[in-house]
Amino acid sequence: MLMNSLVTCVTPQGNFRVGLHKPCFSVKNLRNTTEIQAMGMLDGLPVENQINFPQEDLHFQHAEEVFEVPNPFPFWGATYILKTPADRTAASPNFNFAPLPVRGTQTGLSSEDKDSGFYNHIKELLRQKGEAYLIDYLPRHVWLDLAQNSRDPEVLAFIARMSCELISDGQTLKGLVFEKDKNGRPRPHIKDRELFEVVVNNPALPDTYKLTMVLTPGIQGSNPIVGEYGPLNQTHVWEYLRANSYIPGGHYASNMAQDSIRYDLAQLTWQDMQGLRTLYYQRIYHQLAQELGIATQGPLEAMRVAILQRLKEGAKLKHTSTIWGWNYGFDYSSSGFRMNASHQQIHHQFAMAPASVEDLEGQPMPSYVVGDLVNAFIQEYKRLYHVDFFSTYLQAIYSNRRMDGKNDRPANLILYEDEHVIAHVPKAQRSQGEVQVMAKTAGNILELNETARESINKAIYRVMQAFSRMGVKMNTAYEVSRRFDRQNGQLLFYCFLPRHPDSPGAFSERQERWITGHYPEDYAAYIRSIMK
Repeated sequence: MLMNSLVTCVTPQGNFRVGLHKPCFSVKNLRNTTEIQAMGMLDGLPVENQINFPQEDLHFQHAEEVFEVPNPFPFWGATYILKTPADRTAASPNFNFAPLPVRGTQTGLSSEDKDSGFYNHIKELLRQKGEAYLIDYLPRHVWLDLAQNSRDPEVLAFIARMSCELISDGQTLKGLVFEKDKNGRPRPHIKDRELFEVVVNNPALPDTYKLTMVLTPGIQGSNPIVGEYGPLNQTHVWEYLRANSYIPGGHYASNMAQDSIRYDLAQLTWQDMQGLRTLYYQRIYHQLAQELGIATQGPLEAMRVAILQRLKEGAKLKHTSTIWGWNYGFDYSSSGFRMNASHQQIHHQFAMAPASVEDLEGQPMPSYVVGDLVNAFIQEYKRLYHVDFFSTYLQAIYSNRRMDGKNDRPANLILYEDEHVIAHVPKAQRSQGEVQVMAKTAGNILELNETARESINKAIYRVMQAFSRMGVKMNTAYEVSRRFDRQNGQLLFYCFLPRHPDSPGAFSERQERWITGHYPEDYAAYIRSIMK
């Protein structure tokens, strides 16, 4: 068996070792309300979203299996192979990295669409604007460009009509036309999937189109809603479950609801942030309490304290770590390449990771989380230098000096701090603008009391609001934490990696060689001025 401190797929015997997750789990339904509504029509009958609003707790005996393959080199993490799609690909291999070909000029609308009052209305608007050509006779790559970059609601509404079949009475949208998939289940009839995805992600698309095409619960699939925050002070957040997930055992998304449209950071309120994060804490605490047989009624803080007490008494957990991330922003090039991972409403994703997974011989092997890489490093750091890494790291941040030796320029890396948290610019910058938020004493969210949770939430919110004012359109954020069953001085921290418009990423970044043209102290000073 491989040692926990060295997780690689290469065994000392010269074989590859692979884990296989066979998810079997239950989910407590914590949703407050139910909003059943029609999403469109199929064969003349309404299609409703009851499947997205289960009334009972959910139980999954045989969710889709996932292989976990530790990288030969532990510092490169692990690869997860989704068994069901991999089996389909094995039966009919077809590997093609080229985007869909750009087609020549063509009509994107049916004759019925062109004869409709809606089409004539849009055509007249375009003529009044002095347009030389009708959009539907332009090359498809121009459609994609307009769908991504246009801020004209009328043009975007026209493109939306080209991408799917909408039901309208000429003035009001009534829903989508549905069709049956190969399993007989209803799904929206999308005429051009890429064009649809791009236009519904454009903030300037009229809200009525957003709601009809992509925001109404259920319109994107059957994922159940199992949690809810609000409605409260114009904030409403759903918690969606994806049981058959790229994360073994499923993952959750706290997603701004259809009555709280938030495509842009500038629209995100402090109450919104509290809602997005509260669903994360609530789900993790409930899942841990279920594992330990602790009652899940009552205040969240009481549940957290009870969990800590049980762990202190020696209770063992199946899931020992959290996964949290936030992909913000969407971009799609007219050449057909998707440039960022997010979509539609602002949302956070989260899940739990098990301590171990069985290999193909039925023996346990460690399961990967990014915090384990930090754990391995700080243990080696202490072995070599006989000091705790994170306390030393904090000392270095507080005593920072500029590397250019100039005493008349800012030397402070700290953006914001309180008794629980410190937001700072890392001395070694990644992505030409990284910021980190670090807890001062906690190693994971189980160790955050109510005021500490609010401190973390506030720091995340302030960083992202500063990014918004600095023009950040795409950002990746993720949590790095210590497993619940370890006590080693490892601190909880969050990384924020904004995407620079002139830095697409190349072999340097793939080799972890991050190249910038600024001193971190000057970047920190600028962000502080924005935060004011």
